[in-house]
Amino acid sequence: MSRNLTADLAADLRNRIVDGVIQPGEKLPSENTLIGEYGVSRTVVRSALTRLQAEGLVETERGRGSFALTPPSDGPLQAPGTRPVVSMEDRLQMLDFRIGVETEAAALAALNHTEHQLKAVHGALEQFTASSGHPAHSMKADFEFHRAVAAASGNPFYTDCISALGQTMITMPRTRLLASDEEDSRERFEQVVHEHSSIYAAIADADPAAASAAMRLHLSNSRRRFKGSRRG
Repeated sequence: MSRNLTADLAADLRNRIVDGVIQPGEKLPSENTLIGEYGVSRTVVRSALTRLQAEGLVETERGRGSFALTPPSDGPLQAPGTRPVVSMEDRLQMLDFRIGVETEAAALAALNHTEHQLKAVHGALEQFTASSGHPAHSMKADFEFHRAVAAASGNPFYTDCISALGQTMITMPRTRLLASDEEDSRERFEQVVHEHSSIYAAIADADPAAASAAMRLHLSNSRRRFKGSRRG
C-alpha cells in the first residue's frame, strides 16, 4: 500500500513541477505540509522525494529543504531589480530578452575570448552533453554554457546580466523534464547539443557573424520548443 502512496505522491509532485505549478528553484512544501496535505506518513513523503531526486526533478540541500530542479544560490531568491519569471508569457519574454543580449555576447566572445575562456565554454558543452536524462544536471550545465559564453565576451556587464538571471532563465520544455527514453525526447535533447556545439565552433573559429547567428537560431528554437511543449 505504501508503495502505491509513494508513487501517487511522486506523480502529483512531478506533474506540479513539469507543469510549472512549482517553478524551477522554488522550494517544495515541507515534509509536514505534505504529510498533512496528502494524509501520508513521513516515510512515504521521503520515499517520494527520493524518487524525484533520482529522476533529477528535485534537489535537496541539508538544512535548506527540497527544491524543484535547482536550489537558489545563497542570498535572496530574486536578485534586486529583476522580475519574477512565473507564467508562460514571462518565460517567452525572457527568451526574447535573451535573444537580444546573448546574440551580441556570442559575437563578442568570438572576437575577444581567451584560451581559458574558450576551454570553459567547451567544458560546459561537455557537461551538458553528458547530462541527458537528468533535468537538474542539464539545467545547470545549460546555464553554465551560456554564462561561459557571456564571460568570453570580455565585457563584465554581460556576465553580470546572465549571472543575475540565474539558472531559472533556462526554459525547459516538458520533454526535457519528464524522465523518459522516448526517441522524440532524445532527439530534442540532441538538437540542443548540436545548437550549443555550433555556437562553440563559431566562437572557436573567431567568426562573430556565425556565432551571433548560431546563438540567435538556438534561442529562437528554444522559444519554439518551449511554446510548442505547453500546448495541450
